[in-house]
Amino acid sequence: MRLLSYNDGRAGQLLGDGRVVPLADSMRTVIDRWAQDGTLSVPASDDATALRDIALRLPVPNPSKIIAAPVNYRDHQLEMKVDAQVGALGFFLKAPSSLLDPGGTIQLPYHDRRFDQEGELAVVIGRTARNVAEHRALEYIFGYTGLLDITMRGGEDRSTRKSFDTFTPMGPVLVTADEFGDPGDVELRCRVNGELRQKANTRDLIWNVPKLISYASSVTTLHPGDIVTTGTPAGVGQINAGDEIRLELFGLGLPLTARVAADNAVTCPTSGHNRGANGPAS
Repeated sequence: MRLLSYNDGRAGQLLGDGRVVPLADSMRTVIDRWAQDGTLSVPASDDATALRDIALRLPVPNPSKIIAAPVNYRDHQLEMKVDAQVGALGFFLKAPSSLLDPGGTIQLPYHDRRFDQEGELAVVIGRTARNVAEHRALEYIFGYTGLLDITMRGGEDRSTRKSFDTFTPMGPVLVTADEFGDPGDVELRCRVNGELRQKANTRDLIWNVPKLISYASSVTTLHPGDIVTTGTPAGVGQINAGDEIRLELFGLGLPLTARVAADNAVTCPTSGHNRGANGPAS
């Protein structure tokens, strides 16, 4: 099923004709039902609303954690000119408060730092997972969605540089695992102002989805609604106020879009500007 959260956070099914049918009061209710018995209720379509008449929201608000994979494509490792990749780094955490509704506005906090776009496939956990074996990891996934990991370049810790409010646009569609199919063969395209910057396939991930889930669950308990995002390929680039970002993941059906602004940007108070990986040449 292709699912959406909309208006006041209600969960709905996106039909093939572009209408949305209400499913439950929230996506949490849908996920909990699936976790209990593996079923999804399919309602009649009498109350369907046109997609153009609803306000899209985060597919899953308020996860207990967002787990992110650093340097998980070889081509991104090369463009960043760094030695370490996910196999050495493990994962980092992004603040859930950084999440942004699809179609929202990313607010750049500083006028003297570089910020980049990173398009990614994200996983939504459906069942409590702890010490899960790789060969069983996909059983714990409720579905898949799109995510933009907006990043400030510099020497500060990753979780700082990536956790500003609005730095994690996500959605708009959450496709259940049974319909989405193989997460190891997903085409990704990310454009800024119409220019194609990122073009990749998840078969090129260094750690694939089952390995990411298995490893993450060996460190921390994964709860229903938690997000695991798989990392970004080459093609990250600087974004500025006025830009428009569009992420397409084949199999989701709708793109994730976001605008960029710097309405209240100030001078950065930390000194990491000329430290760490400062990004590829733009």
